[in-house]
Amino acid sequence: MKKSEYLLKITLIGALGGLLFGYDTAVISGAIGFIESKFSLNADMKGWAVSSAILGCIFGVAIAGYIADRIGRKKALIITAILFAVSAIGCALAETFSQLVIARIVGGIGVGAASMLSPLYISEIAPAHKRGMLVSLYQLAIVVGINIVFFLNYIIAGLYGEQWNVDMGWRFMLGSETIPAVLFLIALFFVPESPRWLTKEGRDEEALDILTRINTKEIAQSVHKDIKLVLGQEKGTLKELFAPGLRVAMIVGVILALFSQITGINAIMYYAPEILKDAGFGVDSALMQTVIIGVINTIFTFVAIMYIDKLGRRTLLLWGVSGMILCLLGIGTLFYLGLTTGPWVLILILGFVGCFGTSLGPIPWVLISEIFPTKTRGIAMSLSIMVLWIGVWFISQFTPVLLDKIGGAFTFWLFMINAIILLIFTYKMIPETKGKTLEEIEMSWKK
Repeated sequence: MKKSEYLLKITLIGALGGLLFGYDTAVISGAIGFIESKFSLNADMKGWAVSSAILGCIFGVAIAGYIADRIGRKKALIITAILFAVSAIGCALAETFSQLVIARIVGGIGVGAASMLSPLYISEIAPAHKRGMLVSLYQLAIVVGINIVFFLNYIIAGLYGEQWNVDMGWRFMLGSETIPAVLFLIALFFVPESPRWLTKEGRDEEALDILTRINTKEIAQSVHKDIKLVLGQEKGTLKELFAPGLRVAMIVGVILALFSQITGINAIMYYAPEILKDAGFGVDSALMQTVIIGVINTIFTFVAIMYIDKLGRRTLLLWGVSGMILCLLGIGTLFYLGLTTGPWVLILILGFVGCFGTSLGPIPWVLISEIFPTKTRGIAMSLSIMVLWIGVWFISQFTPVLLDKIGGAFTFWLFMINAIILLIFTYKMIPETKGKTLEEIEMSWKK
């Protein structure tokens, strides 16, 4: 097998964690209306049905970095695959609302852990000149997972009548995740461990062997030498992340993680059918529109993959977030003026998703996976992505409340304000990292 083919194979397997991330978080969008009817949920309980998984994510990502630093990236990913499968089966068999919530939390732990472990793993095996593209495949896997489940939800919802969906349809939607979870678990036994983690553990021969399978012998030896050199300069303590230089990296990671979520993407992904129904679309039509939203997200993620290593992370962020701001302004204005019955709400939502797909979708995963030191990369990514999941929880829990209390206009304008803050932060604080090795990026913070 050619080196490029081998690299792509193990990257795609690592990225399957993203597919399950997208699958697990988006499957609820088609099921939530039926679950609401099944268990007679009010707005707060409806938000809890969605956001309970997010609390699991926060816990999962909080412990994933420590586990990955102790037992390795590969073994930690295997644990997440098992959690995905257990959760899917539990959701399908739940007889009470409490049982459903517990199963959702278990799945959330897996999602949270995978959201840190998959980009971490990919960034540590990827050559510098391809790292942006390869880590972006993780985001592509997320949107592919969302696409699959949006389409599957649409198919399942159309099989029988409304009452069947209330009684059984949502069980098939949530339980279908068992299949990709088992495939992910099996595939993980065919990937190597991270060479940077192996070097940290003193397993130099194994690390060099893996690097040689991906790079030429000369490049592999050079990269391995740099890894050992930088590891020798690292303390490997949490305190190190808040020292001058690296402290800026920590701020960038946390702010980028938080604002990637509180600018509204998951309000659309989780509640798109409900928002579109409020805008005048029927149930079948609203579910079909979510399929279109997923397709647009996928197309523009490919745009990011093509250009992230050419134009750079910072340039794509500045342009993409600017487009998101304009679309959020337009969506809020349409809701404010009561002009939601035509096609413009959907068009602007698609524009927002497209801008997100080229920028704030893949780039946070790339930057967060490449800006921290090797010895503490797991724990630092856990801290950053834990903040990301807190943002996801906040949005998923309070979007129904915001839509109910202040309406669509002010909800989307609030997301717009957050996007403006992120645009300013990007311009002022985020450096360009394209083409640099992880070790070069680390040294640039210290300088």
